[in-house]
Amino acid sequence: MNDQDPRGIGMTSARTRDRLIATLRESEITNEAVLARLRDVPRHIFVDEALSSRAYENTVLPIGHGQTISQPYIVALMTEALIADRELPIPKVLEIGTGCGYQTAVLAGFVRHIFGVERINALIRPSRHRLRKLRINNVSLRHGDGFEGWVSQAPFQGILVAAAPGAVPDALLAQLDEGGRLVIPVGASGRQDLLRITRTGDEFKRELLGPVSFVPLLAGQTL
Repeated sequence: MNDQDPRGIGMTSARTRDRLIATLRESEITNEAVLARLRDVPRHIFVDEALSSRAYENTVLPIGHGQTISQPYIVALMTEALIADRELPIPKVLEIGTGCGYQTAVLAGFVRHIFGVERINALIRPSRHRLRKLRINNVSLRHGDGFEGWVSQAPFQGILVAAAPGAVPDALLAQLDEGGRLVIPVGASGRQDLLRITRTGDEFKRELLGPVSFVPLLAGQTL
């Protein structure tokens, strides 16, 4: 587990973070609150200490167990898509695929409470540790199957999925509140589309946000 100082030094310093934010602006991330949040959340504590010097590169990095920490651009894009033109904080958001907790930490600044589901149990304890270290207290994490969501806490005003199923799971659509948004990558490995789905009654409006590449969303749980 990476127990470095969240403030960072050298390649994890404020200047290095500023360069990342400049890169995101050039990539057409326009929400200033999202950019400020990405600058403030110390990405280097969410990766292995050996990789911390690369934490503020706009790239995917491994976190073990065959999983990755998402590219900062994708974290910014998904957060922006979920919160754009909405009254903040959003009351309840379901996050599928908590992983190392980085996307969770970014999103926590815009949400009253996040309910996170992670299928790999070994990732949950270190994620809780990191969030506590950053004094992020509006998150509940659970070991479970992402395809099933979190029925007892539904409905959600937002759902963010950080792994790609072949098709949008019906259970997640059912747990979306009226007017709620689901941001999810969908498709086979190597060719996925990022979708934003908004619920109006029994209708679900789909918007294509662009091509992405995520690890697959797998059913079941692992120890």
